[in-house]
Amino acid sequence: MMHTGTEITAELIRDLLHDQHPDLADRPIRLGARGWDNQLWRLGDDLAVRLPWATRSADQLLRKEHAWVPSLAAHLPLPVPVPQRLGEPSERFPRPWTVTTWVPGAPADRVPVTRGAQAADALAAFLTALHRPAPASAPAGGYGRGGPLTGLAGQFAEQLASATELGLIPDPDAVRAVWDDAVAAPEWAGPALWLHGDLHPANVLTGDGTFCGVIDFGDLCAGDPACDLAAPWILLPDGAADRFHDVYRPTPDTATLRRARGWAVLRALGGLLIGHAGLHGRPGGKPTWGPPARAALRRLTTTTHR
Repeated sequence: MMHTGTEITAELIRDLLHDQHPDLADRPIRLGARGWDNQLWRLGDDLAVRLPWATRSADQLLRKEHAWVPSLAAHLPLPVPVPQRLGEPSERFPRPWTVTTWVPGAPADRVPVTRGAQAADALAAFLTALHRPAPASAPAGGYGRGGPLTGLAGQFAEQLASATELGLIPDPDAVRAVWDDAVAAPEWAGPALWLHGDLHPANVLTGDGTFCGVIDFGDLCAGDPACDLAAPWILLPDGAADRFHDVYRPTPDTATLRRARGWAVLRALGGLLIGHAGLHGRPGGKPTWGPPARAALRRLTTTTHR
């Protein structure tokens, strides 16, 4: 269900397509996934319909993806869902929706990578290609993404306290030490680069033991690459982060790696809380988010930055 009480079904999607994109309306429709903000329905073998169903912010995020992702996708070495059509709000469904290409694969929170070197190479190549200077008109990051970590100190403190109270953090002081070091690092002084902004395991797809796609560009923004460079600690198996840093270009400097570790701590704390029982008052939780978050915190608190 969504805020308006409209139930999203295959029949509703077919009616929407008949109204606005009739050439696609006869394709088979089946549920693909229910995400944090959106539902994804398969449309034949190569397309998908994405509809917001939870947060109000999903509306503008879908429009942002439709505006920016097609031009970026052409330069990326991993498949991404490329918007093909935009559906406008109507009496049937009062929110925008999109038709995108379908990217096959399993979410990494459910099927983690097993080929660490290949996955490190694939992730490094993807972020090297994505992290290009963005135009002045590029969107700013929501929730402080791409900006300085100092603006997120309150969020860090709240999440660390919650995770500690729930018994999810074996050594809160070690987690706080990584964060404090990251906040003390010099801020990004380079150009604002394109960022995915939300590289957690549910937004990266795996196949044959390595990464085979990246999805959900709703948090696409421009800013400090350290935001995305948290990904090696979150997504890769033990021992693979160093290989990522050897392959990614330009080689990140020490300050960027320190900030990236802070972003990784913040993302891991969020994953722990979502995996335990939801976050921000949302019911339930996503149990598959917990194990990669715990592994990331273990790596971050038992190794030093390069």
